[in-house]
Amino acid sequence: MYNRLIAIYIFLIGFFTPGLTYSQPKYEIRATWLTTLGGLDWPSQKATSAKGIERQKQELCEILDALKRANFNTVLLQTRLRGDVIYPSAIEPFTESLTGHEGGNPNYDPLKFAIEECHRRGMELHAWIVTIPIGNTRQVKLLGKKSITKKQPSICKLYQGTWYLDPGNPQTDNYLASIVHEIVSRYDIDGIHLDYIRYPERAKDFPDQSTYRKYGKKENLEQWRRNNITRIVRRIYAETKLLKPWVKVSSSPVGKYNDTRRYPSRGWNAYKVVYQDARRWLKEGIHDALFPMMYFQGNHFYPFALDWQENKNGRWIIPGLGIYFLHPQEQNWQLDEVIRQIHFLRNIHMDGQAYFRNRFLLNNTKGLLDELKEYFYTQPAVVPPMTWVDSIAPSAPTKPYFMPLTKGVKLSWSASSDNLPAPVYYRVYASNTYPVDITQPSNLIEVRTDSTSYIFYPEVPWEERIYWAVTAVDRCGNESSPLEMNQPFSVSLVTKQEKR
Repeated sequence: MYNRLIAIYIFLIGFFTPGLTYSQPKYEIRATWLTTLGGLDWPSQKATSAKGIERQKQELCEILDALKRANFNTVLLQTRLRGDVIYPSAIEPFTESLTGHEGGNPNYDPLKFAIEECHRRGMELHAWIVTIPIGNTRQVKLLGKKSITKKQPSICKLYQGTWYLDPGNPQTDNYLASIVHEIVSRYDIDGIHLDYIRYPERAKDFPDQSTYRKYGKKENLEQWRRNNITRIVRRIYAETKLLKPWVKVSSSPVGKYNDTRRYPSRGWNAYKVVYQDARRWLKEGIHDALFPMMYFQGNHFYPFALDWQENKNGRWIIPGLGIYFLHPQEQNWQLDEVIRQIHFLRNIHMDGQAYFRNRFLLNNTKGLLDELKEYFYTQPAVVPPMTWVDSIAPSAPTKPYFMPLTKGVKLSWSASSDNLPAPVYYRVYASNTYPVDITQPSNLIEVRTDSTSYIFYPEVPWEERIYWAVTAVDRCGNESSPLEMNQPFSVSLVTKQEKR
């Protein structure tokens, strides 16, 4: 295996060319973390009036349009921040970033709006939940009586000026599960994304002695802490899948799981330092995906990415890339550092890439967005099917209706059925060769439409295609066989329809 690593490094060093155009995969998770804490990524506008609400909505739409143009397919939207949320909750108050005041009502539902707008653009939305931190003393003071530190002080710990939920207290499981239940049951989300599902930095001194005495059962302290985090993850996974099995559960663990046979983690890893046994979650099947925070360079990145890939247990690994380090006021990385990482991840067949954070992406820091659009993400890509939950594809659409227009086409078909209770959606493909090859992302015209009719007006002549096909997709990503909408040298399907 070490020789394999060396061979990959030789590829990177000897054959890497910044302008190399990559073959485009159909299945690839392309994600971004959209931070709402302090309005870092969104919103910059406050929803304190009707005009403010519209400006806030429009700002989000502009962000999503930019991501759509760059062929992204997954938005990790920060939904729970520090003991507060971006949706009307019976458990926690609205965050101050929406209105400028903690608990202030924006008079619309930002989470619902974001989900609808993502789906309209064929993108998934995963509710990003900051789990264990509650906030620093200032943030908790702003929450007042609405803070969990006031409502359930027994499950809260103050450590080095910041409040945390106590992972060792079983009531913490119930509390976090209630938040997840509220979100999953009420919203048409595609995923629950757990952030900071671990003990804090310098966790060795975390003040959980009383909890350990009560619940430790003479276990080794370090293993007891790892078991606590795993217990919470297990509960959240079960809660989510009971409600909606198609909702993905993921997290963003520390980017280095542990020391490897190749390289040490230099004192910063998930397993020993913050008691986060993310590899076990994959092996136990209580996670669908990991987005490890691999905000590193050189040998601090490549061997640990390979380590995740070799221990994925059939689930998805989507490394998070620290693109904020490109900024001159951060670490001023060269763009080539991130480009090499993307090349490497594709060469070892990782399941995708994620970017922290969205503003650095859309601001085109060091030209990154241009590189993605011109070389890596030139075609759309879709999230792969979650076959370990369900592997049965929907029935294919039937009864094609095809109408050539003066400019464009009009399509319709009969609805498909599926074994899952969630409605299916549809993908539209087109090509100049018959039959339409649905394995080629270049033929993807519409990644998602919830309707059984579709009108296409090409913006430029080269977008016009001759042959069209439609597939049905269930919420786990399983795709039906295609319905060919028209055939070469045949009687018009429109005519066939009219004769019936």
